[in-house]
Amino acid sequence: MSPRHTRWVADSTTDALITPRLRCGIVLRSGEDACQVLAGGQIVSVRYASQFPTPRQERVSPGHLVAIAGVPGGSDAVVWRWYDAVVLGGEAGGEAGSVRLWEPAHGEVVAERRRPQQRYDRGTRAYLSAGLPGAQWWVAGRAVDRAEDAEVELNEVERLYIEQNMWDSVFNL
Repeated sequence: MSPRHTRWVADSTTDALITPRLRCGIVLRSGEDACQVLAGGQIVSVRYASQFPTPRQERVSPGHLVAIAGVPGGSDAVVWRWYDAVVLGGEAGGEAGSVRLWEPAHGEVVAERRRPQQRYDRGTRAYLSAGLPGAQWWVAGRAVDRAEDAEVELNEVERLYIEQNMWDSVFNL
């Protein structure tokens, strides 16, 4: 697995050594309690973390990329989602570092580039997320066929869960 696909984190809120591992999966089907994803070449059903907003079936669609957290010997949980969006153009509104995209559930949005040097050609697909600190919308790497090739901000998802002390409730620690 590539380092951008998997991330290990230490849970600083407990005395036990808990190391949730973040990996990516591409959603194939979604339900209210779990979704079916393609991750590491396998199709698996993964429950949603309790923090994941509801209604879930309306928020997670086939083609979305999800961050899956797991602990050794425990169950996995979906903790984050990136939308699969179409790039309409760069430098939206003349703002350096922004990209205009279209996503079915949100229409046109302007997102900040996660990596300023990344270029996005019109008509290509890229991953779009909302909720991470620093911008209303972020655009990460290009959409991929294999989740392990995704270049998304797993480190920022990790940081959010650590700073907000959310790991305990994901795994009921």
